[in-house]
Amino acid sequence: MTTLLFAGGGTGGHVFPMIAVAEAVHALAPGVELVFAGTDRGLEVKVVPARGFVLETLRIAPLRGGGLLGAVRGAWLAARAVADARELLSRRAPRAVLSVGGYAAGPVALAARSLGVPVALVEPNVAIGLANRLVAPFVSRAYIAFPEAGKHFSSSATLATGVPLREGFTPSDYRPGRTLSILVLGGSQGAESLNRTVPRALSRLDVTVVHQCGAGRDAAVRALYAELGFGERARVEPFIDDMPAALARADLVIGRAGASAVAEICAVGRPSLLVPYPFAGDHQRYNAESLARRGAAVSVLTKDATEERLGAELRRLERDRAALARMAAAARVLGRPAAARAIALDLLSLAGIAHEAGPDPEVPSGSHADGGSLSAPAGDDVRAKGGL
Repeated sequence: MTTLLFAGGGTGGHVFPMIAVAEAVHALAPGVELVFAGTDRGLEVKVVPARGFVLETLRIAPLRGGGLLGAVRGAWLAARAVADARELLSRRAPRAVLSVGGYAAGPVALAARSLGVPVALVEPNVAIGLANRLVAPFVSRAYIAFPEAGKHFSSSATLATGVPLREGFTPSDYRPGRTLSILVLGGSQGAESLNRTVPRALSRLDVTVVHQCGAGRDAAVRALYAELGFGERARVEPFIDDMPAALARADLVIGRAGASAVAEICAVGRPSLLVPYPFAGDHQRYNAESLARRGAAVSVLTKDATEERLGAELRRLERDRAALARMAAAARVLGRPAAARAIALDLLSLAGIAHEAGPDPEVPSGSHADGGSLSAPAGDDVRAKGGL
């Protein structure tokens, strides 16, 4: 059986883009076996089997944290994981490996390289992660979202596809109402600082609010909005299931700057005020600043995100509807709603696997996701354009 292997996981930012590409591959080439390699403690344990895919787990520990002893133990487990990954690759015999980052990604990619299996990777952030940094020199393809990430890979291997998203995130016309509709997002787990600060920053504006606050936090956030006099103008949800619809209804999004979150915002085409999470290698700051430079967002660092600063930014945006419209248009230019299919098409080509014919998704000019090979000029074009 013809097989592709998807390596990585841990967080939703790794798992869900991997799932999106796998589902796009399945739609294009339903006869291909799709196998995932992850750990036994990441989100992939719950999500991958639930989607009907096979998950193989490797025993891997983080190299960072735990002091010298923890680093030594992590390095020993990583070396053993490479050997285990070689056994997995020999047994499954994939035609190509797609690495998305996370603990399992590095050992599997290194093992694939040693066995001559083509390796591709997805890099959704401006600042690339440790696993992708380790394998960057020898990947056959690097699918990037931000043009700044292109400097880490050879130009002939780099393809600006954007972040792979699940279906539903499509462009929506931007027509803000007389009363702005604000969508507050802190990620699926919520963001305690945003839950405390944003309602107070919004309290002097004539707006309506939908606030995703995280599981178990809705009562406190709902009480805060009531205390501030929002009444029925604020709807608080632990988790929003239909995010494409929520984004389409929003006139302004306030949230973190994780790669998938900003990709979803741009795919729909919405202005945003981003407060990057500061405790994850600072990669969210680089994402937010990239969008801000391109006119698609306002970026406010967490240390500066006081009630007063956020309130001032929000009042300015509420008064300047033209600025909001320009930000929405800039976000839409950066959006890549067809990224998952673009990656799937190119990955199948890289693996030499035939796929069902159909119209190609929107990809940057000069790059190829239709079975062709990348040329050096395409890599230069990638770095100039990028996309989310």
